Parts: sequence; C-alpha cells; structure tokens
Amino acid sequence: MSMTVLGPLPSTHDRLDVVSEWRIDEMIALLDDDEALKAALEQLDYARDVRAQIFVPPTLAVPATFTGEHRTYVCINQKGGAGKTTTAMELAAAFVAMGYTVRLIDADPQEASLSGVWLLPDFDGIREADRYTLTDVLFGRQPLDEATYETRVQGLYIVPSGAHLGTVEYDPKAGRDGSLRSAIRRSKAEVDITIIDAPPALGKLSINGLIAADFAIVPLKVGALDKRALRELHQTVRAVQEDVNPNLTVAATVMTSWDKSWYAAKTAAQLRADYPEAIVATARRSVKVAEAPDHGVPVRAFAPTANTTGDYDQLARLLLPVKEHTAA
Repeated sequence: MSMTVLGPLPSTHDRLDVVSEWRIDEMIALLDDDEALKAALEQLDYARDVRAQIFVPPTLAVPATFTGEHRTYVCINQKGGAGKTTTAMELAAAFVAMGYTVRLIDADPQEASLSGVWLLPDFDGIREADRYTLTDVLFGRQPLDEATYETRVQGLYIVPSGAHLGTVEYDPKAGRDGSLRSAIRRSKAEVDITIIDAPPALGKLSINGLIAADFAIVPLKVGALDKRALRELHQTVRAVQEDVNPNLTVAATVMTSWDKSWYAAKTAAQLRADYPEAIVATARRSVKVAEAPDHGVPVRAFAPTANTTGDYDQLARLLLPVKEHTAA
C-alpha cells in the first residue's frame, strides 16, 4: 500500500474570522419562541452576523497547550448525517499534518462506517483470522494495540469497527462502562491523539466514547435542528461529566454543511446555548466531502484547496498547537 503524506495546506485558503463577541448570543433566550426568534433573526446583519466564522468564548485560551501526554477526543451526535465521521477524519488529518500521530477508533457498527468504506486498515500480510477489530477489544478478546492498523496515510492509524460491533449494545459481557477508556489507558502504541468516531445513537458505544474521552466534539448539520435529539445529547453529555468522567470537556461544536442562511444563525444559537464553554466552528459545504470515501483518503489529501479542508485545519489549530512548537 502506497503511503500518503499530509503536510501544511496551500496559502490560498480563505481563512475564517475568529470572533469572541457574537450577536448570535442574543438569540439564545428566544430559542423556545419561534415567532420572536424569527423576528430577531431578521434583524441580524446578514453580511456581518451570518457569515462563515469561528466563535471562541472569551474565557478560552487557544490553542490549548500540549504537554506530550496522550489525549482522546470523541466526535458524537446521535443524529445520522450530522457530519460526525467527516469531522473525525478531517480533524485527524489536520492533526497529522501538524506533526501528531493519530489513531482513529471506528465505533460505528454500520457497514458504511469510517473503516468500512473510507479509511481502510492495511491488512497486508495478516491472515484473516488474525485481523482484529474494536469488537474484539470490547469483548475483552484482544488489547487495543492488536486491533490498531496502519492506513495509507502516514501517521494515521485505524481501529476498525468489525462486522459484529452492534452486538456490543445488547450483550452484557461486552463494552461495560469504561471498557474503552481502560483499553486506551493500557495501550502502548506511540500515538499522540486518539479520536473516537461514535455511532449515531446514544447507546453503550457512545457512552463508552464519552467516558474514554478528554474532549468531546459535537458536529451538527446546519438546518437539521431536532430539539428533542439535541436535548437528549446535551443531557447525556452532562450526565457523563457529572457521574463518571468529570474531566470531560466539550471542546468544540461544528456547524457542518454550512451555508449562509438564517438556519446557520439558529443552529449557532442552539449550540451556544447547549455548550457555552465550547468553540463554535464552521465547516463550509463542499462536494469534495461526498467524493472523499471513493479516494480512500481524507478530503485534505485530494482536495487541499477545498473550503471544508481549510475550515477543519483552522479548527485543529485552535484546539492544539503545531507539534514542532511544543516543548520536548
């Protein structure tokens, strides 16, 4: 398998403005009053307030320091089509380009999952009986490192989901709360960052991801506001923080498939209301995202000038410094 090396993007990118004051915050109190919200949205300055940008809470120092200790992110949203897998993949690719070694854990049991159609594990020379997956890890049959494989992207590793990962949800012998966290902590693999691509459901697999993570990333497709689903996700994240993982931080939310509309402003207001501690980032719409799985590499690798590529690169650099700039 030939290797793809990821590096810095071309300097031609249209960079997003980073703001710490946002008129969108005025909309938060109106989210439960559709008529008042509609009237307020119409009063926004379309060119200034509804443009593509990244909001960083004024109390948040960016980028966060990286001390050389391993850290784990989980990309989570129980709604399908939220851009969760794209977010996990493109942040991983951006971190690799910044000098980090990254492991992606595919915790989605669907056939069209990250490791099923997009970032394939390199099984070259490994007989089929010895090809392990996250299913084996969560059933306690193998340690995480035995299920970690190289991909065609240098510095980017994958833990595939496995054909029977869905059985973890209802089998009491598998995936007990904290199983994934324990597996990651026992890992000896020389990776700086682990990113978990959680499934589109708030079941055992997602809870394991939240318990294992230091940081959560919440993608939400612009125009796809489902208040009940958002409320359930918010309650689940806060319950994990309160009960089993008090160190979990919601680091960022991502408005995916972004286009300039009042829906974008409404989505931003909802994310600000639910996660006031988090960055609210924009990932602009690009047809290249839909093409990426056919190429078997991140969007960054075959479309380095796409808006989406640049948007995730900018978010990654707000989350962490370039590795060469950190202390040894």
